[in-house]
Amino acid sequence: MDELIADLRDESGDLERLLGPGAWDVPTPAENWTVRDQITHLAWFDDAAVRAVTTPEAFRAEVKDMIAEGLDTELIAEEWRAMPGEEVVTWFRAARRRMTEVLAGLDPKARIPWYGPDMGAASFTTARLMETWAHGQDVADGLGIGREPSDRLRHIAQIGVRALPWSFVVHGRPVPATPVRVELTLPAGGLWTAGPPQGAADVVRGPALDFCLVVTQRRHPADVNLTVSGPVAGEWVEIAQAFAGPSGAGRRPGQFA
Repeated sequence: MDELIADLRDESGDLERLLGPGAWDVPTPAENWTVRDQITHLAWFDDAAVRAVTTPEAFRAEVKDMIAEGLDTELIAEEWRAMPGEEVVTWFRAARRRMTEVLAGLDPKARIPWYGPDMGAASFTTARLMETWAHGQDVADGLGIGREPSDRLRHIAQIGVRALPWSFVVHGRPVPATPVRVELTLPAGGLWTAGPPQGAADVVRGPALDFCLVVTQRRHPADVNLTVSGPVAGEWVEIAQAFAGPSGAGRRPGQFA
């Protein structure tokens, strides 16, 4: 948990550094969402995470009501579209601080209720890091700013691999029994791997950044440098989804060429 919390804080700091006075109304690649919407989305769910940890039973009741009414992230974004940018930053910083503080005190295996199945604290923290990185990518793309990738990508890669079954389920396809080997080069040059150590017919290889952009649906598979072998690996890369909820529209081929 110490390593995860430290990396989450570093990822949060990198995102904050992208935010300037003229950024808030800039459109991002997410349809109808500005930079402001990306940050208020993160802050809102950070506050929800604090409630999930500190008052789990009340949070379960809250989620039940919200699911019954239809949890709509677009409505959440609309609610905060008039908030001045400096207030958005203040909210995000405070919500992120509260969340990391409550998560830091947990056993990695502690269960946390959420909008789907309960999650272990380590997996939950990894998911918040993934969300921060992915929405940060939207902000960077909207502002036309390049980001220096870090080895924190290993966390996004891990959750992307674990979400392989979900990627098929959410698209209404049977989950394959065939294992997939993943071999990724981290920004610092190290190798990150998952899946069977040898003999796999289905393999995904390439830069960790490219893999993470695909599994978070921030780039179309045609626009990254991944080498994919085998039918199951090929199908997975086309539909990969590391986040919960319905399958997203993703990005168009050539959108960032």
